[in-house]
Order: sequence, then structure tokens, then C-alpha cells
Amino acid sequence: MGAIVEARAATHCPYCALQCGQWVDRSGRVDAREFPANRGGLCQKGWTSGSLLAHPERLTTPLLRASRDAELTPVGWDTALAHVAQRLAAVRAEHGPDAVAVFGAGGLTNEKAYLLGKFARVALGTSQIDYNGRFCMSSAAAAGNRAFGIDRGLPFPVTDLDDADVVVLAGANVAETMPPLMGHLGGARLVVIDPRRTPTAERAIASGGLHLQPVPGTDLVLALGMLHAAVVDGHLDADYLAERTTGFDDAWRVAAQWWPERAERVCGVPATDMRTVVTWLAEASRRYVLTARGAEQHAHGVDTVSSWINLALALGLPGRPGSGFGTITGQGNGQGGREHGQKSDQLPGYRPITDPAAREHVAGVWGVDPDALPGPGRSATELLAALGRPDGPKALLVFGSNVLVSAPNATAVAERLAALDLLVVADVLPGETAMAADVVLPVAQWAEEEGTMTNLEGRVLRRRRALDPPSGVRTDLEVIAGLAAELGVGGFPAEPEKVFEELRAASAGGLADYAGISYDRLDAGEALHWPCPAEEHPGTPRLFTERFAHADGRARLVPVDHTPAAELPDVEYPLRATTGRVLVHYQSGAQTRRVTELAGVVPEAFVEVHPDTAARAGLADGDLARVVSRRGTAQARVRCVASLRPDTVFLPFHFGGDQAANNLTNPALDPISRMPEFKVAAVRLERP
Repeated sequence: MGAIVEARAATHCPYCALQCGQWVDRSGRVDAREFPANRGGLCQKGWTSGSLLAHPERLTTPLLRASRDAELTPVGWDTALAHVAQRLAAVRAEHGPDAVAVFGAGGLTNEKAYLLGKFARVALGTSQIDYNGRFCMSSAAAAGNRAFGIDRGLPFPVTDLDDADVVVLAGANVAETMPPLMGHLGGARLVVIDPRRTPTAERAIASGGLHLQPVPGTDLVLALGMLHAAVVDGHLDADYLAERTTGFDDAWRVAAQWWPERAERVCGVPATDMRTVVTWLAEASRRYVLTARGAEQHAHGVDTVSSWINLALALGLPGRPGSGFGTITGQGNGQGGREHGQKSDQLPGYRPITDPAAREHVAGVWGVDPDALPGPGRSATELLAALGRPDGPKALLVFGSNVLVSAPNATAVAERLAALDLLVVADVLPGETAMAADVVLPVAQWAEEEGTMTNLEGRVLRRRRALDPPSGVRTDLEVIAGLAAELGVGGFPAEPEKVFEELRAASAGGLADYAGISYDRLDAGEALHWPCPAEEHPGTPRLFTERFAHADGRARLVPVDHTPAAELPDVEYPLRATTGRVLVHYQSGAQTRRVTELAGVVPEAFVEVHPDTAARAGLADGDLARVVSRRGTAQARVRCVASLRPDTVFLPFHFGGDQAANNLTNPALDPISRMPEFKVAAVRLERP
């Protein structure tokens, strides 16, 4: 690993896409570091992240199961890698290259995401690679691409929000999911759109703003009603629309049918509140509309995000100094993770895998024939559903994801994993998916490795090693390089900087162009936002200041109309269940459930229920309840919340087994992004 010179390393938090600055010393102690995103502060998760570095459950040796019925037992690295390579070769020989699949994550560094995509397509020759960002940012990405010609979560630095007058947060609970971001919103009047009265919604009310509580699955109707109000009440920015956009007339033909009073009957938000928010946005000089998972995790999530983009464009926000539209990325490298090749339809640099020029460029960097690169494969949900089936993959390699907790319809996912011939999981701790594997490969954590991350504002950051990983633990890059070597394929360096240099070349000329970004520039303290096409280029902290990324330089308003949720309540399942995060836990909870200070705050799953709704089910606050959908059951402790909509229940998705909220969720997919419908499932409440 090499000697550690500094007493402490300047790095970034391993959790959300804000990527707060941290100091980590050789003992693993974490301190907050001054950085624009967090300004010297950390949330509870960030402060306690160091406790996982030496956690007693830490995986420190490869584990192998001799047969599906056998226990996992420790083995050496040579044995583990040789076993995996032999099994992969046998599956490929019998069933073809697409019989092997790879599942990545939005928490992997840029280097890992890049090398994993290359490994799948070159070493394995499979098209079957996708990642858990499909569950997070795919709808926002697709909507951003078709509106602006490019997908970057925030097309401006997060510090631009400091001076905002009005900020609309559609489906975002940032006070819990990324608390330091609230420091950038302190001077703004907030409008929070959420079925729940979250801590973020409470802040909105305290700021003189509003909390709008739509029926889950009707955010698009709300945005259409607000666009109608903008037109009828004379708030359109006609000059901006004429000079910088196209498509308004088509978008208006749909919105014209959704006057606020009609929208109110569907979404439940008062028409007066719609008009008030539009007036605030129109009259403020510095205003932003930001979306997050609540608006995006739907079977019509792309159209929902487009509806908010249409409103922002109609009011002249995007590309205007002090105003804008953005999407709040969730995972630590949710932005960079989807740019460099672990998504089934993309090559490095955000290049479409179906584009002949893109294939030729990347194949040239990789030293392979463009025709040898496989085409697009299945999206994450479809990939998991195909596992073990006659025409699906027979082997799966998982890096950085806990799909048994995070994927929709988790009970069915467990069945598909059990049907595999081989499941290999690279992980840090014994999460649910790792413990179901045939082979477990222990890998390094954030403070034990070098690399880069790209935060929610498109800023490329240096992850620096503060201490060596435990003896017997390897980095993901070393694992990928080792597997490639066992398969007899060269060209897979394990050194992060070498991988990044290759990534730079592969991304050059693409939408996400990192060609001008280097470790030297980052280590010298330069703030570099992509695109950065040359070493003398300063990077692009603000996109769209002069033109959008479409060939004509104009943004597109896209006509979108309301489509009901894929599953609606009925007599048997009369309630809508929605899912989300809580302050002390992150993602599947595989890490935070093992941190004593965090797990003690929320030790088990709960279900928020309106008191009247709970009473009708014969339940009271503190009771244990069964939440039942057409797909499965989750057990959770009742929390009666008077501010919740009576037709809605909420469950956090950080727990596994019989407490998993994703036992309930609907795998119905958005037709464009292939995002599952996490936010609406028809359920009923029962006593156990």
C-alpha cells in the first residue's frame, strides 16, 4: 500500500453526494474540515463514519461456500479469485458471455466505476452490467438530458444557493438526508413538496414558506397546475422563452387543461397555494427549483421531473445568474458513478453505448475492436428479475450494493439470487447480500484508499488514504485487476491514478469530459467541475450561462401529462405506502445500523400512520404492525403522526429481512429511465 506520510488526510465523507470535507487521522479519527459544501460541519453520519473502519464485524478475509448448503468459510485470496474465475469461465463457456452479470454502485469512486465497466465489457464480454444508481438518479438524468442536452445534478455550485430568495424543494427532505445543505438555504423562503411534514417541511413553514402535501404519485399534476397559474396570471418570461427555449406551445397545450382547481382535485394541494408559490418564484430575483427522489422514484418519474423543468423554464430560471433548476443527487458518487460506464447503456464520458463514434473512441482507448464491445444490457431491476432464468444471467458479481434491501420487490430479488449458479459480493461489512453470496471478497473503505469522487455539483474531488486497510483486505481496483488476471486478460491497472489517467482519455470529447482534470491539479487545490476538456481549462462550475447543450443551444420544454401510479389503492389495499430515509441511517443501513450512536436512535423499522388510520386498523402508537402489499409484508413499529395524510403511510428503507420496506414496493418501471416505482405501493395495515 505504501507508506503514509501525513499525520492526517484531507478527504471526504463516505456517505451522501454533498461530499463534506473531512480530516481522517491514522487511527481513523474523523474531524470536520472546512469545505464549501459543509463549511466545517458534519451530520451525525459523517461524525461517526470512522467507527466503521475498525468495526468488529469488519470483513477481513475472503469467504467461500463450497456448496449452496454449506457455510461460508475463510480462504486465501489466491483460492478465492481462482475459484471465481474458474466458475465464471465455466458459466460463459456453457451459456455465453451474457450469462455473467455485474452490479455496481453510485458509491464507488470514479476509478472503480470506470474499471468495473471496462471489466464487464472487455474481460467478461457481457452486456449485463448496471448499478444501483438506477434506483436513485436515473429519472432526473433522463429528464435533464432531454431538456438541457446534458445531465449534471446541480449545474451551479452549491454555494450559489446561499443568496437565494425562494427555493422550491420537490420531493426532497434534505434536513435529514444531507443536513449540511440546509446551511445553504438559511436565507431563503422554502417551499417543500412532500406527503409528510418532514423536518425540512417544518423549516419551510418557519421560513415563511409553505409545505405542500400532494397525494403520492401526483407531483406532476401539481407542477402542471403551477405552470397553468404562471401563464394565466401573467408570470411567463416571454423573452427568455423566445431566446433560449423551444417547445413551450406543446407543453402549454397540456398544462392548459390543468387549471389549479382541477389539479387540486387530483393532487390535494390547494389552488391558492399553487398560485402563491408561482407568484413567489416570479417576483423573486434569485430563485431555484430543486427535485429529489420524492418526485423521481415513480413509474412516470422522467415526466414528473420534466414538469418541474418546464415550470422553471417558463419562469426563466435555468442558466440565469442567481437562479436555476437542479436535482439533488443522493449517493456519494451518484454523479460520477453514472458517467463512466457502469450503467448498461453508457460508456465513459457519458457516451451512449449505441453511438458508433462513442464505441470507436472508447474501444481505441481500451485497445479492442469496437465491434467486440457488447451493446446495451438490462437495467438494474430487469437484470435482477432475470437472474437464474433460462435466458438470464447465471452468475452475478456485486460491488458496493446491498440489493436484498435496496431493490424493489425484495422478496422476489431474494428468490432470483438463490437461483444463481454463482453469487460473488465485494463488501466491507456482512450485509444481507454479502451473507447470501457463494464468495465474499473483503474490500477497503473510503479512508483506506485513493481515488476521486464527483459530488452533486459536478465537482471532482480527491479521496485520500489516511490509513492502511486491515491485513487481508484489498481495494476494489485490486480485486477487479486480480480477477482480470485470473481470466487471462490484461490492461487492468490496480493503481488509482493510472486508472484515472485512462478514464481521462476515455472521457475526452464526451459530455462528461474529464480530460483536463488530473490528480496534480486536484492535489494543488483547484476546484474543477466537469466538463474540463484540457489541462489549461478552468472547469465549468456553471453550465448554461450562454447556451444549453443541445446543438441549437436551446432548452426543450417537453409536453407531459398525468399518468396515475402503476398501482392504486382499492378495497383490499386501501392505503398508499411511500418510502424514504431518516437522519441517522443511510441507504440499506448496512453501515449505519452497525454504528451504536446511530442505531440506538432508530433501532428498528417503523411505519408512520395518521392516528385515525391506525385506529381503523385496530392499532395504536407503539404497536407492532404488518404492512401488506401484493408483493410481500413488512413488520414495523407504529408511529402515529397527526400531520400525515390519512391515505398515506411512510416506511424508511434502511432495514432488511421482515422489516424491509422494499418487500412492499412495486417494480413497475419508468419507460425511459427504467426507474422503479418506490414511492407508491398500495398496502393495508394489520395487527400481527
